[in-house]
Amino acid sequence: SFKIKGKKKDAFKFINKLKIFDISNNLGDTKSIVTHPTTTTHRILTENERLSLGITDNLIRLSIGLETVADLKKDIVTALK
Repeated sequence: SFKIKGKKKDAFKFINKLKIFDISNNLGDTKSIVTHPTTTTHRILTENERLSLGITDNLIRLSIGLETVADLKKDIVTALK
């Protein structure tokens, strides 16, 4: 997990630029997955509860699958531009 510079819209801008990672609300697959915890896995919590856990609108969670490290790294670097 990491926090992207900016706000919720910036998190989704990054997520939507990814080509290899699948957008999902669950983790654990052979395919790499990207999740936005605020709007998926932790959406039932109040904002204060999420913040107390360090779950902010700019938090991105990655679950790495079986793709090559080079391909995943390239996808992330490209999406950050």
